[in-house]
Amino acid sequence: MGLGGGTWQRLTAVVLVLAVAAGCTGQREGARGGNDEDLLRNHDWTHMPGTTAHNDILRVSALDRRIVEQDSSGGQPNPPLNLAGPHLRSDGDFTVTARMSGVGDDDGDSWLRLYGRVPVIYDEWRQERPSLRVGVTADGQVKVQIWDGEGDEPATSKHFDCGCSGTVTLAVSSIGDTFRVKADGRRLGTVHDPGVFAEGTVWFGLEADPGENERHEGWRLTQLTARAESGDALRVIKAPQLRQKQSDDSLRARAADARRPFDVGTALAENPLLTDSRYRALAGSQFSMLTPENAFKPQFLHPRPGVYDFHDADLLVRFARANHMKVHAHTLVWHEALPTWMRDDDDPEEVRRTMLRHIAMVAGHFKGKVAEWDVVNEPMSDDEDSYTNGDLGLRSEQSPWFEAMGEEYIDEAFRAAHRADPKARLFLNEYGVEEEGERWDALHDLLKRLKERGVPIDGVGFQNHEYAPGDRTDPETFRSHLRELAELGIQARVSEMDVPISEDEKDGQQTQADQMAGKLRVCLEEPNCTSFSTWGFTDRYGSTADTKIYPPRTADSLPWDAALRPKPAYERLLEAFDEA
Repeated sequence: MGLGGGTWQRLTAVVLVLAVAAGCTGQREGARGGNDEDLLRNHDWTHMPGTTAHNDILRVSALDRRIVEQDSSGGQPNPPLNLAGPHLRSDGDFTVTARMSGVGDDDGDSWLRLYGRVPVIYDEWRQERPSLRVGVTADGQVKVQIWDGEGDEPATSKHFDCGCSGTVTLAVSSIGDTFRVKADGRRLGTVHDPGVFAEGTVWFGLEADPGENERHEGWRLTQLTARAESGDALRVIKAPQLRQKQSDDSLRARAADARRPFDVGTALAENPLLTDSRYRALAGSQFSMLTPENAFKPQFLHPRPGVYDFHDADLLVRFARANHMKVHAHTLVWHEALPTWMRDDDDPEEVRRTMLRHIAMVAGHFKGKVAEWDVVNEPMSDDEDSYTNGDLGLRSEQSPWFEAMGEEYIDEAFRAAHRADPKARLFLNEYGVEEEGERWDALHDLLKRLKERGVPIDGVGFQNHEYAPGDRTDPETFRSHLRELAELGIQARVSEMDVPISEDEKDGQQTQADQMAGKLRVCLEEPNCTSFSTWGFTDRYGSTADTKIYPPRTADSLPWDAALRPKPAYERLLEAFDEA
C-alpha cells in the first residue's frame, strides 16, 4: 500500500458502505483517545502543490509563491495546501505529529501549516483565516506562528531554542486554549490558542522557504499522524467527489437548448470549490464553461525561474472534465499577476525568451485539455493621452512585454500559443471596450493590424465590469461592436461580467439584472458571440469585496448573494435564454 494505493481504495469501499448507512458519507471514524491516525499512507497527497510523492514520502520543494498587488508592489506569501487530500474533523483536543527530514543546517526553513479555515483569494489578494504554522528554521530553531483571521500577518510568533537539524519529529497538541509544542519528544513550550480550530476542521499545508538560498532543495515529510486526546473523536475526511448532480432547470441546461452552440460560464476558485459543498454544487450544475480565477496566472503556477507547479490548475481542469464543462484558460500574457522575477530582467531578448518559454510550457501542458485561451490580457493603455499622441492606445506602462518588444509581443504571443495548442481558440481579453470611445476605436484598429499580419487570433473577450453607475453600458452599443468584429472575421464573448451596486443605488438589483440579461440577450442574438461568463457567481467569494477592511465586506455584484441565494439577475438570465 502507498499514497492513494489501490488496496486502501478497496478497503475504503467497505467503510463507505457502512458510512452511508450511518449517514456520514465521505468520512470515516478515526481513533478516540490515544490511537494514532496515519494521515500520510493510504491517503491522497498527489495533488498537493509543491510536493512529489514516492514510497510514502513527500518531498516538499520551495515554490515561494507570492501575490503582488495590481501596481506590481508588495509580495504577499501564498503558500499551498492540500485541498484534494485528507483533512480532519475534530470534536475536541488533538495532537498532530510530523517527522521532517532534511531540515535545519542553514538550508532554508521547513514548515507544516494547519488551517482552521481555508484562505480566500480575491483575484490578487489573499485573506488569511485562522491557522497555525510550525517548523524548523535554517538555524535550527522551532518557530510557531498563529494567524487569527484578523490580518495578513501572524498575530503571534514565537521561537523555541532547539538545535534541530537533519531529521526532527515535531508534535503540536491543541489542548483547551493552549498549543503545546514538542520536538523529538522534548517539550519546548506553549503558545496561546485564540480559537484557530473552533470550527472543528484542520486542513494541511506544507512549505519550504528558500530564504536567501535560491538552491534550497526542500525537505521530506516521512510521517504525519493525528491523535484525539482525552477521549474526543477525530475523523479523517477525504476530498469530495468532483462530479455534481445536474439539473434540467439551470443556466447550462438553457444554454444547451440554444439554437446554436453556446456556453454559459463563470470564474472559479479552487479553495471554495473543494471546501464549500454548496459552492461546488452550483458551480458544477449551473455552468457549462469555467474560467480559472487565479490558478493559471503566472505568479500562481510559475513562481520562480524554471519552477512550474500545475497542481491547482489541474484540479480545476479535473473538475471541468468531471462535469462536462469547457475550460476557458486565463491568462498567458498580462502585465499584472507576474512573479517579481519576470520583471527583473532588462535584456529585451531575454524578456522575449521568458514569454515564449512560459507560453510553450503552460499551453503545452494543457494541450487538448482546454478549449480556449486568453492569450493576451488587457493590452490597451489606462493613459487617455496614449490614444491621441501616436502610441496607438497600447499599454506601455508596467508591461515588460511591450517595453521589450513593442506591439509585436502580441503577435509573438498568439503565434506561440497556436504552436503549443493548435486546436484551442485564442482570445484577446480587454475591459472598457463595451462602450463607444477612443479605447474601443484603438482596439478595433489593433485587431485590423493583427489580422493583416496573419496573427492567429480567434476572438475578443469583453470583460463587462460595471463597477459604478457610470460604467453601465447600452446593450445595443455592445451589439454594434460585435457586428464590427464579425466583419473582421473575429468571434466575441462576454468574459468577466459583474455589476456591483451600492446600498444607495435605487433599484440596484433590478439594474444589475437588466445589465446582465441585456448583454446575454445580445450575445445570443449575434452569431459570432460564443459564450457569456460572469467573474464569479456568488458574492460570498466575489472579487469586488471591500478588502480595505479585515475580514473583507462582501459586495453585491453577482447573480447569487453571499448566502448562495439566487438574485433577480439569475432569474433574468434564465428568461433571456427562454426569449432567445
